[in-house]
Amino acid sequence: MRAQTKNAARPCTAMLLCLAITSAAATPAQGAIPLEIAKQYFAEAATSCKVDNGRLWGVSLCGPIMFVDPASRDVVASQADAAGKLQQDAGVFIGTLPPDQGVANTALEWAGERWTQIMWPLPAEAWRRRILIAHELFHRIQPQLHLPAGAEANNAHLDTVDGRVYMQLEWRALARALQSDSDTVRRKAAMDALLFRAARDQVFPSAAAQEQALEANEGLAEYTGVMVGAQSAAEQRRAALDDLSAHVGDETFVRSFAYATGPAYGMLLDRYAAGWRTHLASGQGFGAMLADALHAARPRDPRQQALARMNAYGGRELRASENRRDEAHQRLLSAYRAKFIEGPVLVLPLKHMQVQFDPRSLQPLGEAGTVYPTLHLSDDWGTLEVASGALISADWTRVTLPLPATTSATGIAGRGWTLVLKSGWKTSPTGRAGDMALRQESPASK
Repeated sequence: MRAQTKNAARPCTAMLLCLAITSAAATPAQGAIPLEIAKQYFAEAATSCKVDNGRLWGVSLCGPIMFVDPASRDVVASQADAAGKLQQDAGVFIGTLPPDQGVANTALEWAGERWTQIMWPLPAEAWRRRILIAHELFHRIQPQLHLPAGAEANNAHLDTVDGRVYMQLEWRALARALQSDSDTVRRKAAMDALLFRAARDQVFPSAAAQEQALEANEGLAEYTGVMVGAQSAAEQRRAALDDLSAHVGDETFVRSFAYATGPAYGMLLDRYAAGWRTHLASGQGFGAMLADALHAARPRDPRQQALARMNAYGGRELRASENRRDEAHQRLLSAYRAKFIEGPVLVLPLKHMQVQFDPRSLQPLGEAGTVYPTLHLSDDWGTLEVASGALISADWTRVTLPLPATTSATGIAGRGWTLVLKSGWKTSPTGRAGDMALRQESPASK
């Protein structure tokens, strides 16, 4: 998905929106979203969730949907809201999303309803559109399922050569398993996928827990999208294979990998471990469940065994390519460290954050946090637009911007970022020479 939203006070699982309900008034949409096309898409969503009829999760996916144009913030919704902010027009409901609400593919609490929010325009291809909608419908019902949700980490190991190589080898093995009509070949490829996963876990001992947290969120959502949005077994397989190839070109895998692994593992589990969805409460991840279903013993030295199997999946060429990529990546990280750690910076506190970002371009920067190349963020102090990078701390308590900056009547701007401040906030020097921090003025100083 192209944008994600997070709340700093209580970090949400990715793609879920944790926002306070606003009382701002809405005005009618001005036509950014054609109403007849929106009605067609609402009908497609209704058909998909009625065909599913709660089969996948024991809960209906049907519910309120809103399409939002990011530029105009125009809303077209499938039903009325409880607060009366939307107006009926041609069988749908229109309005404008207030500026204090994020725009993303997400689940959103707004105007007395829990919505599935999807950014306009949607994919032109019907099968991609149905999968996207079903993915986001899952996020709306996710709290009802009471599935275990671990704390999401930054998965920094997936920016290393070994992490990326073993992840892509796993994807290739999963693709071979899905493509094969031979059960023998399918099982062998699935075992290879588990081997490459085990090798990654051996090199990075914390990888399994970190990856599982995102797979339990976005992996399950994308699996739902494929199984509900695709209209035949052949289309489901095509969609899962598309997910396994679509993210190879991503700048980073740290957040996008689960969109690839989720449908593939889910479909293999459907074949070899009937009823696996009812066992998710145990906290087992995809790999562990599939290994149990295939009676796969954990290899004594998975990395050594993976080395013996990797060339069956183009491993030698893949590692050479990743070594070349890593040289450029290390230069990028060095530039980021100079920009956000070594050089003069402005630090903004995060308390009630709402943030949108592209999950395909994040860059972990060790214990310092993660660099978000583009960002829209709001908090108690105002709004921040970032076009060339900001660093968010690992604990989601602060965002760091590079200095110098200029101050105007409306806010502060630096190279690639603009900060619009609410009254009562100002910058002041910190303990390190050249650094500044944003602080709220005390009543006595005003």
